[in-house]
Amino acid sequence: MTNILNDYSINPSTMALLPARHFEYDTLVLEKDQEFYVRKTPLQLIKNACLEARSSYDGRREYIMYKTNFRHKVPIPVNPSLQIYAFPTRSPQDFNCKWIFFQHIQSLQHAPSIKSSNEKSIITFKNGQTLGMGESYYLLERQVQRTGSCVLIMREGMNQPVATS
Repeated sequence: MTNILNDYSINPSTMALLPARHFEYDTLVLEKDQEFYVRKTPLQLIKNACLEARSSYDGRREYIMYKTNFRHKVPIPVNPSLQIYAFPTRSPQDFNCKWIFFQHIQSLQHAPSIKSSNEKSIITFKNGQTLGMGESYYLLERQVQRTGSCVLIMREGMNQPVATS
């Protein structure tokens, strides 16, 4: 088995945080070229990354809610200066919530209908890697669109001049 980490810093290579039902780790991290097993939950990693980027998870979430009508499964500008944006696939408090990083998504598609599979959709990342998802294509497409709106809102806010006294 691969090395299990006590902590992990979300970075521009992070593609997804997947919850894990394992007694030694809580998250499977997918990066462009590697995978990590981490002893923190996906939400803990998201919250820590927001703090490292000089804001709280709750503050970022509240800002996006203030600027949009989003109330559930709110996309999070994890680190806007590094163009790191993520969206949850379920309520962030739900154990089965996955976090997908917007900047890595190449395309979404419906999964082929196979009775033995729980996959409803497939994400293809820009590096060619695919990830089967239990969430519907519609839900993921909507989350991608909402995250795109979040990116535009944050860019608009960053381009405004700072008032000086």
